[in-house]
Amino acid sequence: MSKVVVVGANHAGTCAINTITGFNEGDEVVVFDQNSNISFLGCGMALWIGGQISKPDGLFYSNKEKLESQGAKVNMNSKVERIDFDKKFVYATLENGQKVEESYDKLILATGSLPIVPQIPGKDLENVQLVKLFQNAEEVIKKLENPDIKTIAVVGAGYIGVELAEAFERHNKKVIVVDIAKTSLSSYYDPEFSALMDKNLSDHGIKLAFGETVKEIKGNGKVEAIVTDKNEYQCDMVILAIGFRPNTELGKDYLETMSNGAYIVDETQQTSKKDVYAIGDCATVLFNSTGEKSYIALATNAVRSGIIAAYNACGKKLETIGVQGSNAISIYDLKLVSTGLSEQKAKQLGMDVLSTSFEDLQKATFIETTNPKVNIKIVYDAKTRVILGAQMASTYDMSMGIHMFSLAIQEKVTIDKLKLLDIFFLPHFNQPYNYITMAALSAK
Repeated sequence: MSKVVVVGANHAGTCAINTITGFNEGDEVVVFDQNSNISFLGCGMALWIGGQISKPDGLFYSNKEKLESQGAKVNMNSKVERIDFDKKFVYATLENGQKVEESYDKLILATGSLPIVPQIPGKDLENVQLVKLFQNAEEVIKKLENPDIKTIAVVGAGYIGVELAEAFERHNKKVIVVDIAKTSLSSYYDPEFSALMDKNLSDHGIKLAFGETVKEIKGNGKVEAIVTDKNEYQCDMVILAIGFRPNTELGKDYLETMSNGAYIVDETQQTSKKDVYAIGDCATVLFNSTGEKSYIALATNAVRSGIIAAYNACGKKLETIGVQGSNAISIYDLKLVSTGLSEQKAKQLGMDVLSTSFEDLQKATFIETTNPKVNIKIVYDAKTRVILGAQMASTYDMSMGIHMFSLAIQEKVTIDKLKLLDIFFLPHFNQPYNYITMAALSAK
């Protein structure tokens, strides 16, 4: 038996706690979290804000009571002030103000990430909003009831920014999306796929201010305008959705980190300090498309890392098999999914890659019901021909296909082997020559 202290109890932390207590081996688990709630699914936040779901209840899958019923001791609204990594003590302030010292045999850091806030004039004005926590979403929803909030500027055209743009437009607000990049979703997709989303947003009346850098937020007490290096836009609210950075303040001076501050971990999630593990958004992952440690902040990665750390903290050897960063988005029914590297990203990394693309109807051409087109692109190494990434887009839900590509990257399948993949045909589902097969056959 050992004593495990977990700092942070959102997705990664909750998964680690569930795993440890699930072993039923009597390990003592003590948890500190500075929030008032556990397991908020931020990926569903825009659905709640946009009114596509009526209440947030389903966005939580755990709580203090549930974890404690499994045997964990959970301290909510409790801030860890510092950690003595040599003497193995955690020092925290509890909700009631009490100072506590908690010893540990194993420590799991699940401190997550923090929103990136640009240091620009006006960032502290009223109606400048961050949207990450449940409380943030709750505050935004309340403000949307104010009839004076007519125009909203969203800074950042990544997944969260684009999802929020749709949510605000569904409230009949005028929406402006500002990003330094030339397209939306540039971190995940090549330009021809991002262009599909850009057109989708524009077709729904959302103004795109791409290739612009925010310099200032203007207002007398509250937001009145946002200023970029090229334009000034009148608005009543500004959403900062630029991205996130690892929350590693507690261990940055004691544990090895990568350039962005994320804790560097090995295949067991252990940091550079023995018996100290890091999981979720505060830690690195092994990215199979490059074979290197990287930073990919996704809830799915957080859950897997929580399982791995829990096993090893309890003396059960388990190593990561790496990740592909599989992801997806659905905006006004346009679905984009991707895994691994885009061609653009691979070339930025100096990799010698080729790609193959194909567009076709999802089902057999004689199907007389709805039969959307699907776009697919596969990126592969020019020399080894190993698949490194894939992207798909359609109004049809073809998302399960990306899981196959994720496995292909993980197992180093070549584009040539994919040509002969056993893909069934039935007109209700697909074409005799499936677009995956056709894209592979079209490869140089």
